Amino acid sequence: MVTLAQRVFGRTQEGDEIVQFTLEAGPVSVQLLSYGATLSSVKIPDRTGKVDEVTPGFDTLEGYLNPHPYLGATVGRFANRIARGRFTLDGKTYSLFCNNGRNHLHGGKKGFDRMVWSSAGFQREHEAGVHFSYLSPDGEEGYPGSLDVHVTYTLEDSGSLLVAWEARADKPTIVNLTNHVYWNLAGPGRGDIKSHLLTLEAERYLPSDSELIPTGEIKAVDGTAYDFRREKPIGRDIEAAGGGYDSCFVLGAPADGWRKVGRVRDPASGRGVEVFATQPGVHFYSGQMFPALTGRGGASYGKFSALALETEGFPDAINRPAFPSVVLRPGQTYSERTRYRFFHD
Repeated sequence: MVTLAQRVFGRTQEGDEIVQFTLEAGPVSVQLLSYGATLSSVKIPDRTGKVDEVTPGFDTLEGYLNPHPYLGATVGRFANRIARGRFTLDGKTYSLFCNNGRNHLHGGKKGFDRMVWSSAGFQREHEAGVHFSYLSPDGEEGYPGSLDVHVTYTLEDSGSLLVAWEARADKPTIVNLTNHVYWNLAGPGRGDIKSHLLTLEAERYLPSDSELIPTGEIKAVDGTAYDFRREKPIGRDIEAAGGGYDSCFVLGAPADGWRKVGRVRDPASGRGVEVFATQPGVHFYSGQMFPALTGRGGASYGKFSALALETEGFPDAINRPAFPSVVLRPGQTYSERTRYRFFHD
């Protein structure tokens, strides 16, 4: 049985009530916030049965209202970067807010991570979860069309967590949604993630320029620091990757509706998470620019404190015709899913 509880987590400066939901399935528990449709906490056991937090977050709403690197948030309307904040769709050029130097990142100045979402919990025989919804108005952050967005988190009695996104638009627009959860399977604030062991089911990746915009090339990982097809410590080849990873990897073809993304585990605790997705790519960020922050329980976060595996469409895809399309038209439904399976060895 999966249990569901909720409480008021706080109020924004505008007076909006923010709800915190707690889902528990045996030793696995997750917490969700209606601010940013955020996955704020994940607790799982190690090989001895000790349960601990494995994702960075904050004890109070204030931490989420202040600047932070998208901890556990739903990001959109377009995850990752759009070069120069510009794109052309059906012959019309649109300008977006540039919040990452000359480029647009994760939805702009006030993306979905900074919105208050409507929320409703649910319970079924073998699962429980929370459904979040938000209506993004036409022109928000420069995007065309109103976008009706839904995100559903479901914790199954097996302990797996499913995240599902759906969106519909009333005008042609672009959509690329993800969750920006970070992982430190030793426990956030307990060392860096360079010793974590990572496997990625990707034979190719997208090289990028100095501003982390894809060059358009799709390159084989063979013989490069980006080859994670066999499990290896994140830190092994990190200097050859410029001192950190911040790149999109191309996933293989789906089987039974799912693509294998990979898995990451902490050899000391034995905790691990395996990831499956429907999206064509996963952006691996090793946290080399993670800011110095004080998080949950007084934990200190900084460089390499946690890693992110963002399942998503390709960065700047609207400006790269060879990349999978990110265009959503009226009458169509954007529908993507990611599954996290927690384990210990």
